[in-house]
Amino acid sequence: MGRPTRVRLRVPGSTANLGPGFDCLGMALGLYDEIDVEVYDTPGLFVDVAGEGARFVPRDERHLVMRAMRQAFEVFGGADGAPQGVRLRCTNAVPHSRGLGSSAAAAVAGVTAAAVLTGREAGLERDALLQLSAGMEGHADNAAASLFGGFVVAWETSERTAGGTAIYAGGGRRFHAERLDVHPDVHPVAFVAGVESSTKTTRGLLPDQVPLPDAAFTGSRCALAVLAMTRRPDLLLAATEDRLHQPYRRPAYPASLRLVEKLRERGVPAAISGAGPTVLALTSDGEVPADVDTEGFTVLPLPVDTEGVRVEIL
Repeated sequence: MGRPTRVRLRVPGSTANLGPGFDCLGMALGLYDEIDVEVYDTPGLFVDVAGEGARFVPRDERHLVMRAMRQAFEVFGGADGAPQGVRLRCTNAVPHSRGLGSSAAAAVAGVTAAAVLTGREAGLERDALLQLSAGMEGHADNAAASLFGGFVVAWETSERTAGGTAIYAGGGRRFHAERLDVHPDVHPVAFVAGVESSTKTTRGLLPDQVPLPDAAFTGSRCALAVLAMTRRPDLLLAATEDRLHQPYRRPAYPASLRLVEKLRERGVPAAISGAGPTVLALTSDGEVPADVDTEGFTVLPLPVDTEGVRVEIL
């Protein structure tokens, strides 16, 4: 295919961990950022942002979509791959710093836009797009969900392979993900917190070691979560239990964990979404008990996104 000069992307947000699946389970949600990128032969950069995060994100090369594009232009286009001028417009619906994959969505948008603008077909560059976007994140759960849609199981290896993989992932790291269909009886509901939370801060609360019984418990629940999400949603309450990361993060968002506990007491499978503070419930009908106190949270039923990033060449 030729090299287009303008593309539009629709990128879903995502939830990660789903309780026990720390850095390895993710799911795409029907909440979308829309990105319009146009490139020129004349030098210049224009960045316009509307919607979520518009007041705070930079309007220059520091913008995360731009950073992702620059990295991907080097991989896909080489020395001559980067355009002289870029006009970037972002209309964001994914809340920032809430545990709904906003940074992963931006990374996916940037690397996918660069691939298409250098004449690549995004569907044929799935592995490269994963290496680039997950490399920016440091893990593949959110990025893979935004790329592929559905429910993803992600993992990382340290093997070194020939070719460009080391460039994509950084050093010898290589990211992998497999996409699975979510059972039709799983209806996510996000309780979007009114406050932000830093992934760096919440990761800093995690211990270097956990007790062996807690590790074994969480490992069993992570395996069960794959079955529950895809074939046996009746097992989700047990499958979303976690002893690996959520208990240690309570100081960062005690109200969120109280909501998780209240929902679970009522039989609703619930967990912190990603690094929080948003809470994710995996309901059977999109409804939650009316008597559960959700003050401080916006209740947002969301469909599972099944397609991942969409690209339109303009």
